Amino acid sequence: MKTRYRNNLISNLISSKNRISFFREIPVNKQGFILLTLSKRIQEEILNKLKDQEIIKLLHYLDPDEVTDILQRINSRRRKRILRKLSEDIREKVEFLLKFDPNTAAGLMSLDYLEVSKNMTLSEVLKLVQKHEKRTGKFPAVLVVENGFLIGELPGYLFALHKGREKIGKYVKKIPSIKYNKDEKEVIETFKKHPHNKIVVLDDDNSILGVIYSDDILRIIEKRSLNTLRDFAGVSKEEDVFDSALTKVKNRYKWLIINLGTAFLAASVVGLFQETISAFVLLAVYMPIVAGMGGNAGTQTLAVVVRGLTLKEIVGKRVVINEMLAGAINGIINGAIVAAVAAFLHKNPILGLIVCLAMIINLIIAGMFGAIVPIIMKRLGKDPASSATIFITTATDVLGFLALLGLAALLL
Repeated sequence: MKTRYRNNLISNLISSKNRISFFREIPVNKQGFILLTLSKRIQEEILNKLKDQEIIKLLHYLDPDEVTDILQRINSRRRKRILRKLSEDIREKVEFLLKFDPNTAAGLMSLDYLEVSKNMTLSEVLKLVQKHEKRTGKFPAVLVVENGFLIGELPGYLFALHKGREKIGKYVKKIPSIKYNKDEKEVIETFKKHPHNKIVVLDDDNSILGVIYSDDILRIIEKRSLNTLRDFAGVSKEEDVFDSALTKVKNRYKWLIINLGTAFLAASVVGLFQETISAFVLLAVYMPIVAGMGGNAGTQTLAVVVRGLTLKEIVGKRVVINEMLAGAINGIINGAIVAAVAAFLHKNPILGLIVCLAMIINLIIAGMFGAIVPIIMKRLGKDPASSATIFITTATDVLGFLALLGLAALLL
């Protein structure tokens, strides 16, 4: 399916007022693939409205692991009813895959592979490959075993380059493996450490259970990245762009209430300096500039640190110190610009100096909190990206106002 055509189908399906009618207009051989790209909530909505026979027809065009992904969105009673109507070969594989947690290595794996002995010849293996391809329509991963244990993979290109009578043992290539009960995060880490197009899933006794292909791993990485992006904004992972206003309110109001509380905290700091602001009204012009620059700098630091935590690149207090130094330098550069503007427009060099110093202080604070908040959350076992911007902007607003107005009270 061409990417543009598929994306148009998905976009129209999500925005359609009568979603199920639009879905039924999609060719049945494409329905399953489109369904798998949609959010969990929309998948469940469509599946609940489809008849059993309609689901069985679209499952016919999918691999067992994809069939499993869809059936996990259906209640157990209906799932059993649909399973009984699938072909015996597919049913056995799906029932096997359904035994595993969908968020583990076993839940991600495919059964599209062959096990062959290292003593076999290329021609013998090719016959098995052709038989598998004829039956499933796909070229399998060829896993080489010795005494039942994995020793590597036989690359597919060898069948075109070497004579059929040769033993395959000398052509075996290493392939990464992982235990079936490892979670998605460990699967991704294994993939990053051993860049390869597949990972073998092993049972407790080191026998082969299945294979995870790179496209499935990339799909998980994409999903986790999307969840992280939503976490930054405090938006529910089940929220969709076309959800009703009430659904959006339900998913967001808690974070906005927290943000409202922190805004009152910042306002209370401003209230402490009412006399200073009344005496020097121009301070009100520069307050949002200092606070806004601090918030933006903190978010930049947060993004860098979260990425570092994800890639396991964070090294203790050195990161915090580097971010604070970067904040100080950026504060000097931007503070000097603001000071020059204040001195030129308002003919008040002291005001320019105060704003410059407040900018430097607030960008140092932004660097410190932008680095510390995600690290602390990580150590507490929480998602380091989860709405951390609320806490960082609170720090830069409160301390930024305190720095600007405090210096003004002292120097003006």
